[in-house]
Amino acid sequence: MESTRLRAVQSPMIPIVGQLVREHPGTISLGQGVVHFGPPAEVDDAVARFLREPSAHLYKAVEGIAELVEMFEQKLAAENGVRVRVRPDSRVVVTAGGNMAFMNAVLAIADPGDEIILLSPYYFNHEMAITMAGCRPVIVPTNERFHPNMESIRAAITPKTRAVVTISPNNPTGAVYPESALRAISGLCRDAGIYYISDEAYEYFVYGDSRHFSPGSIDGAAQHTISLFSLSKAFGMASWRIGFMVIPEDLMSATRKIQDTILICPPVVSQRAGVAAMGVGRQHCNQHLTGIASVREMLLNELDSVRNRCTPAPADGAFYVLLKVHTKLGAMELVESLIRQHGVAVLPGSTFGLNDGCHLRIAYAALKRDTAAEAISRLVRGLRELSV
Repeated sequence: MESTRLRAVQSPMIPIVGQLVREHPGTISLGQGVVHFGPPAEVDDAVARFLREPSAHLYKAVEGIAELVEMFEQKLAAENGVRVRVRPDSRVVVTAGGNMAFMNAVLAIADPGDEIILLSPYYFNHEMAITMAGCRPVIVPTNERFHPNMESIRAAITPKTRAVVTISPNNPTGAVYPESALRAISGLCRDAGIYYISDEAYEYFVYGDSRHFSPGSIDGAAQHTISLFSLSKAFGMASWRIGFMVIPEDLMSATRKIQDTILICPPVVSQRAGVAAMGVGRQHCNQHLTGIASVREMLLNELDSVRNRCTPAPADGAFYVLLKVHTKLGAMELVESLIRQHGVAVLPGSTFGLNDGCHLRIAYAALKRDTAAEAISRLVRGLRELSV
């Protein structure tokens, strides 16, 4: 029998929806948050060279190979205003993806029974990780634009609170949090003596006038900020499992213990692939952004035609649209109906903690334009035919 602790953890929704898709051949998925492009061509050459290295199959440093750590440090300084090298009170640690970076952070800072604040709707793997660690996720509502509500966050802090978590650009809403809000949360965490965990996996995916801001760049924030990044989205490297975290120096010993126990070191072949990708830089993502943005516009325009059936949330970043559907159906019931009757898959908002009404998360970056257009057409047809 599984542990009581694991029984309290929700089942991951993506495999559940994936099984439904497999049971209904021809279904097009707008469910999983991945991009349609792969890594730079330079990755292939880097992996081939790696396999010829005499030491290729040996363990490397727990916190990541020096070359990749240095490239991440340079990227942070140039793009995020986070200058790790001139701040001896913070360090970079390479991880097996952004999810592991978050798990490292939770285990490093919290004991069983401690509380970590998540903003609603939350990323389900964050809620799962906190529960799995024996901690309590405290869910705080956001405002009507799904931006942070400072008074609600402040009111949720107790003596057991260890951290506040933000994701910007956001999964699942697509919201990009204002710099002023992120600065306010950073100051609140500093004053309360707790950590600020900033998940920035979607930092390159912003549209229109929206801009990404890294809270770790704030003067004096290094000692209480944990910043999480990933190569999965921007470099099309989801399966390679490479991410990194910037942590206060005093968490380095704990993080090494966690990573050495769970992983020993991030997969070295993936780190070499990461070095090649970072050598190309964000231009690899930028060359695909126009196409993703055009699919976003197409999706929003098509949803506008069924405004009587649904209300999309403002979506200025990442590659998600959160939809509130005007129906008495439950979210999972509607997801199953869309797959069976219309051949299109999305995720239910309930897996992100949205249980008030029927919400769907639509992910639009995994498909090229023609396929995306067909999937969106099926979704809109399903919404139009929905009985309210």
